[in-house]
Amino acid sequence: MLAGIGIVLVTATACGERPNTVPAGSGGAPPTTSSEPAPTVPSMPARPGSAQTAPAGSTLVPPAQLDATRLSADFPREVFVTADGRSLYLRAEEGGCNQASAEVREQTAAQVVVNLVENKSNKQGQMCTMDIRYPLVSVPLTDPLGERKVVLTAEKRGY
Repeated sequence: MLAGIGIVLVTATACGERPNTVPAGSGGAPPTTSSEPAPTVPSMPARPGSAQTAPAGSTLVPPAQLDATRLSADFPREVFVTADGRSLYLRAEEGGCNQASAEVREQTAAQVVVNLVENKSNKQGQMCTMDIRYPLVSVPLTDPLGERKVVLTAEKRGY
């Protein structure tokens, strides 16, 4: 019986080994090694027509000028202001068939309140993927941002 167990173990370990060469005509290719890095895949796929980078000349709004306390902990906190100060580009969150947008709720001398919205698709029977995307959405400002604080809020509509 001990000999039978030994044969089973030898056979099982031999099955897990792969040869370094492939016999001619076997249809397989020998394993290859490469020092080239694997191609990178974007981590934030975009829906058609959405921007992934802010326009040239835009700058990131400093953290001290950004109030994102009303957002969930995992929500993106990336806001850019254009060179002329009259538009904000914000990283939003959307998934599946839903689409992100932004709207200015309030503009005062002290702050600009921007609401990030995820709109649920209302098409009956529509098949949707289970992915999350982070497109940039933009809002125009009536006056340049200057030193005003940017306050971010978020909501889901159509749920």
